[in-house]
Amino acid sequence: MIKLAIAGVCGRMGSAILKVALSDPEFDVVGGFERQDHPMLGKGLDAVHPGAPASCRIEQDPTAIISLADVLIDFTEPASTLGHFRIAANRNKPVIIGTTGLPQPTLEEISRTTNVKAVISPNMSIGINLMFELVRRAASALTADYDIEILELHHKWKKDAPSGTAAKLRQIIEAARPGAYQVSGREGMVGERKPGEIGVLAMRGGDIVGEHTVFFAGTGERIEITHRAASRDNFARGALLAAKWLMHQPAGIYDMRDVLNLTD
Repeated sequence: MIKLAIAGVCGRMGSAILKVALSDPEFDVVGGFERQDHPMLGKGLDAVHPGAPASCRIEQDPTAIISLADVLIDFTEPASTLGHFRIAANRNKPVIIGTTGLPQPTLEEISRTTNVKAVISPNMSIGINLMFELVRRAASALTADYDIEILELHHKWKKDAPSGTAAKLRQIIEAARPGAYQVSGREGMVGERKPGEIGVLAMRGGDIVGEHTVFFAGTGERIEITHRAASRDNFARGALLAAKWLMHQPAGIYDMRDVLNLTD
């Protein structure tokens, strides 16, 4: 069995990972941790999800929990994720990182770290990673007179905008369309749409788990590629799949394309 540690175990994603991991016979949840002021500290994991081991207490010290584990899954916040990664890397523990909004210096530090195994993706959903591939192919195949726009919807508690997934979609399009650039919303007399624009609109409201659409608007036709997440469980399942895969890989920094064998 794979001994699993969960960062931010009481959060929306942490609790989903705990729930799904408990139903997977390949995982043994050895602990979870939270920020030092969290009201659930000291309680058993069964307070997060029934059926979780009550003997495993929610800790504030990530080092102790990570040291017990074979792999760490982290869907927290950029500053916290970097600290957790450093602890795991110092102990040669594989890491699955689903945190969004990671700044470039953090990504560069992670990529420079040797003798560590990690999968990093702004979205662990199997479906969304297939969407990445479809968008990559569409952006490459369609001529430049197809205008490309991105719309993303999330719950009102999401802190970063656009979403990490929308940013990834934009990066994929930019790679296929040299000279393309992001426009974040439009207001006033902005003039006609410029050829290289990629309009990115972030909408927030209610408890929307996540929805992304890429529009390819041509003359006389429009292609839409959409992914809608109805539950966080699909992100959790993708993260656990990545953890299983990573256990058998050499040191390196990977993404979900590698996990799903979508590489060219």
